[in-house]
Amino acid sequence: MSDSMSAIRRDFLPKDLQPLLAGLSFDGCIAVQARQSLEETRWLLELADQSPFIKGVVGWVDLCSPDLLSQLERFSSHPRFVGVRHVLQDEPDDEFMLRAEFRRGIAQLRQFDLAYDLLLFPKHLPIAARLVEEFPDQPFVLDHIAKPLIAQGELSPWQHDIQRLAKFPNVSCKLSGMVTEAKWQQWQPDDFRPYLDTVIEAFGSSRLMIGSDWPVCLLSSDYATTMQLTFDYLQQLSAEQQAAILGDNCARFYGID
Repeated sequence: MSDSMSAIRRDFLPKDLQPLLAGLSFDGCIAVQARQSLEETRWLLELADQSPFIKGVVGWVDLCSPDLLSQLERFSSHPRFVGVRHVLQDEPDDEFMLRAEFRRGIAQLRQFDLAYDLLLFPKHLPIAARLVEEFPDQPFVLDHIAKPLIAQGELSPWQHDIQRLAKFPNVSCKLSGMVTEAKWQQWQPDDFRPYLDTVIEAFGSSRLMIGSDWPVCLLSSDYATTMQLTFDYLQQLSAEQQAAILGDNCARFYGID
């Protein structure tokens, strides 16, 4: 991490998050992988054992490995292992997710009832559409609304590609990761409205879920302000729609009681 990321250059653990969740009346969270290692997945599940408010873990497994089945069997024995993510945005090959071995890995997730989190940049959206079309029975969720160029105020071609991806009913979207795509510590709430309008129109209230991207969000805002940004926007929706986006959809998507 560079000096510009010094705000998050330390350990962040469940004890740091629990009071933040309680302060906003959240019952719990989903912990999502950051490193691509089996050891981190094991560690996140250990944290979930120690911290009941961690309702589920989206971990990493090597989807391209011939040993994938044993990895999935090992982690799926834990009741809080609910999904898988690969840091596709960092792969040098933009079409990494279309590789035969990766697609074979995706095909194995359904037998374990696992979701897949898509971590992408806008340029990957057309490629992701090809992937999700191939697996209509696999639940996918798009993280961070695909990180549009909010700081530059650019909507195209992100907006068109989001609308295309949302046409697949097996794809949901997380309202997260937006403040770090805006001008750090200098953004205004109105900066996000065109992007939130787009995903609300594309996915509807039944396929959206709130997220924080904590602690990475701390680069651009504190946790409560980050979440309040979405709370305030959702005030225009009905109470039922707000409840869906603020928890019910996430619980259903990841199979959380």
